[in-house]
Amino acid sequence: MAKAEQTRQFIIEKTAPIFNKKGYYATSLSDITTATGLTKGSIYGNFKDKDDLALQVYTYQSKKIADGVDQQLNQHRTALKKLFAFFDFYKENFKNIAASGGCPLMNAAIEADDSLPFLTPKVKRSFALWRQRLISILEEGMTSGEFKQHISAEHFAITFMAMIEGGILLAKISGRGKDLTIVLNNMKEMVDREIRI
Repeated sequence: MAKAEQTRQFIIEKTAPIFNKKGYYATSLSDITTATGLTKGSIYGNFKDKDDLALQVYTYQSKKIADGVDQQLNQHRTALKKLFAFFDFYKENFKNIAASGGCPLMNAAIEADDSLPFLTPKVKRSFALWRQRLISILEEGMTSGEFKQHISAEHFAITFMAMIEGGILLAKISGRGKDLTIVLNNMKEMVDREIRI
């Protein structure tokens, strides 16, 4: 990695938790220079403006989550085990997610929807990819005979996404990781009751 790329990556990694905790709009240039120890000129020498940095931070954070989920899923062969591994990723990583300010996808979605139109397309794409990944696992299970044929993969994918994000939100605001665990366990029960053959 070239020195310029190393510096860009350093800035992204150092500022990601700040953007996630304070929000993209509220994060100031002063926050960025304090976190990195770099000057304003060095920041703007690597990024066109704060919006450019914000986009790169969001890309970094969403990729980090996607890579973590992929790593978890790649350990399993059956659709059922992949689906449960998907749920378990959030259970196993909740402490890190909470410590970094919550789910970066949800945080960005809330902010982008109301005040950051430049971020909206990337956030929409992340949620579309997440939904499609769940749909693919569910369809794989239907094809392999693990899951009932009549289920709506899209219906369950959207339901699972909402339950995961809602569970993270409740657990973060209450300070009780077990709130997310309750949601995730109920999701597994839903799979056993409504999806699994």
